[in-house]
Amino acid sequence: MTDIPVGAAPGAASTTAASSTSATSEDAAPSRTTAPGNPPGSGDGMLATVSALWRDLPGLFNDRVELLTLEMQRASGALVQIVMLIVVMAILGVTAWLALWSGVIVAMVAFGLPLAWALLAGLVLNLVAAAVALARVRQLLPRLKFPATRRHLMFSPSTAPRKPVETPSR
Repeated sequence: MTDIPVGAAPGAASTTAASSTSATSEDAAPSRTTAPGNPPGSGDGMLATVSALWRDLPGLFNDRVELLTLEMQRASGALVQIVMLIVVMAILGVTAWLALWSGVIVAMVAFGLPLAWALLAGLVLNLVAAAVALARVRQLLPRLKFPATRRHLMFSPSTAPRKPVETPSR
């Protein structure tokens, strides 16, 4: 920073400061000179900043769209792999479940239960487990509709608060 003589004109300060800067600082950031009487950071400086931002805006937008596109391609490849692995896990899980129940039925037959009754017992137990799972799915289905968010976003003619939402227990 250079010293400005006391009593110098306001324009002299910007002339002195501009002449004492090195070439590297002029290349790195253009000097902002303001008209006498305009405070720094207003007028032409603000207009230049807004103009530069307006010029850079399409490039910034394009960069973000390109990044989004690349990440979507990457995510879609990962999603395909995840779905394939879920199918493989489901097949292996069903195979293990069938092997487990085959062993249970063989054990029941080994203890003297007729084969037909052992198969019926395995079938009934599986149907009961499926019914329990179905009941739980039906309890969880309303959550997929985002009820609290929908109530929050809907315009209501009533300003009275609504009763709290009951959350099903696990």
